[in-house]
Amino acid sequence: MDSSSNLYRRKGPLVVFLLPAFVFLLLFLYYPFIQNVINSFSDITGLGRPAEGLNDPWYANYVTLFTDPKLRTALGNTVILTVCTVVFQVGIALVLALLVDSIRVGAQVFRTLYFFPIVISATALGLMFNLIFLYNGGMLNQLLLNLGWITENIDWKNTDHFMFTMLSPVMWQYVGFYFVILVTGLNNISEDLYEAAALDGCTGMNRVRYITLPLLRNVLCTCLVLAITGALKVFDLPWVMFGAGMPQDQGWLTGTYMYDQTFNRGNVDYGSAIAMLIVVLGVVLSNVANRVFKPRHDM
Repeated sequence: MDSSSNLYRRKGPLVVFLLPAFVFLLLFLYYPFIQNVINSFSDITGLGRPAEGLNDPWYANYVTLFTDPKLRTALGNTVILTVCTVVFQVGIALVLALLVDSIRVGAQVFRTLYFFPIVISATALGLMFNLIFLYNGGMLNQLLLNLGWITENIDWKNTDHFMFTMLSPVMWQYVGFYFVILVTGLNNISEDLYEAAALDGCTGMNRVRYITLPLLRNVLCTCLVLAITGALKVFDLPWVMFGAGMPQDQGWLTGTYMYDQTFNRGNVDYGSAIAMLIVVLGVVLSNVANRVFKPRHDM
């Protein structure tokens, strides 16, 4: 028996390397999650204050979830964001990945350019888009005025336009994230399949339809799950751009509303209940997406 076999028989080194990761998960993932569950049933009157026992009744926060009109608005806006994320972020990323995969010169340059927004902090991006949409008329208003398409500045923060203003930077930033995942999936498709298909006369869009997309099914399913769960948790960019000044309480998302209730209004227990709702929605919607677009292991 060689030394490599003996290495896998000794469990001591495995425990040494796995134990720190397990302790980290226990302290920073599982314990906060369990504490959040407890907080959602507790009576906590302010951030940093201890719980004053359980609510009366103990499920009061979850009853409020179904009667809070602002939360219904946040859920509706989050559904819109989720749909836009799936259609535009993943859709545009797929188109870009197919285009970049079809070229041989300069492909690495495009990969870097499309991925670049991911490495920029959300705060910097939020401030940049504030300059585009909101600052003294904004760059967009100045462009439209110079083109003669509008005659006066548009308030992109009002109730008629806030969804476009809020969703645009989110869509723009994360296209590169799904682009990289899809490009990696395309690189794993053997060129032999395309060459064999070309001999049979399968080229152009038929090649994409009958070879590329079926072989990307598992990768697309992964992107879909990430898009859905990510949309439920979106917070940073909308908060930097709007903060608590959501237009007439119509611009809330589940993530921003949870933060506002917890840190601005001191409703820590209710914020914990909203967090639990986000977790449940993420699990349920992810399972639905996995069942609808069930990955095939024969590919």
